[in-house]
Amino acid sequence: MSQQGPAFDVNAMTLTRWVLAQQRTAPAATGDLTQLLNSIQTAVKAIQSAVRKAGIAKLHGISGDTNVQGEQVKKLDVLSNDLFINMLKSSFTTCLLVSEENDNVIQVETERRGKYIVCFDPLDGSSNIDCLVSVGSIFAIYKKHSDGEPSVADALRPGRELVAAGYALYGSATMMVLSLGTGRGAHGFMYDPSIGEFILTDPSMKIPEKGNIYSINEGYAAEWEPGLKKYVEEKKNPSSGKAYGARYVGSMVADVHRTIKYGGIFMYPATKSAPNGKLRLLYECNPMSFIVTEAGGVASNGTIPILDIEPETIHQRAPCYLGSKKDVEELLKHLK
Repeated sequence: MSQQGPAFDVNAMTLTRWVLAQQRTAPAATGDLTQLLNSIQTAVKAIQSAVRKAGIAKLHGISGDTNVQGEQVKKLDVLSNDLFINMLKSSFTTCLLVSEENDNVIQVETERRGKYIVCFDPLDGSSNIDCLVSVGSIFAIYKKHSDGEPSVADALRPGRELVAAGYALYGSATMMVLSLGTGRGAHGFMYDPSIGEFILTDPSMKIPEKGNIYSINEGYAAEWEPGLKKYVEEKKNPSSGKAYGARYVGSMVADVHRTIKYGGIFMYPATKSAPNGKLRLLYECNPMSFIVTEAGGVASNGTIPILDIEPETIHQRAPCYLGSKKDVEELLKHLK
């Protein structure tokens, strides 16, 4: 009797293979975006490896610096930022980079320049790393349309103009969720460490039209506007039906990923002490709103769609409400 080894899927749809297939269906594709996404994928693989062994390698200690937001920078933040910058520059596809960790835009050297602009948060939620809560990376990709030297103005574009956006979640497993443009959906790829590849596990992700979970930091409830207070109170004490469950990790990638999978609403509002909210528009709100919208959800700053906001500065903040269509629409009625 012959012994068979473990069963392998010989037709595994890897992220690289999937992106190449997408390239074939885009008539004007040059392969540059494929090259860029491959470099991001490599950075994510390296970061997930570092995250997994952070405690052992003492990578979770404070490095002694503070970032542009005045937060203490962890060693993993520095490592993740360097990985992203190095991989993006060496892909020969980018001309301008915007990172949460850098005060100013990063211009790519002339001889390495391409046509894309990437805004990214290399390690979102890193303040949670010491207690082993899920963290992630977020990125947003624009194409440069102006002539001449790349400048800040090239990055200050509304989310509607994104060419692609995605995030990586370093949780119980590592997953990358990616969208390659309006109408092309959001797709999830799980990392398989045995072959070192991301495999398509969640094609065409769809957020439920209505959920039963709300996600917000209730510690700041005293600073909320009355409409938001009323909405959350109704979710906890409904006049009919079952109360919503409260789920809040405090790591945006984890909270938004759960919202996409299970439905409901994620809220990071403006407060009295933070009138513009806390989340950054270019590399947090925009890419996450882009993906949620592609998955059939809605994303708003409370007044207009997040993707319609015209950015004025690279580290601009914005209130953010996103999730299931009916849940966000119900909240917006309260806010009005």
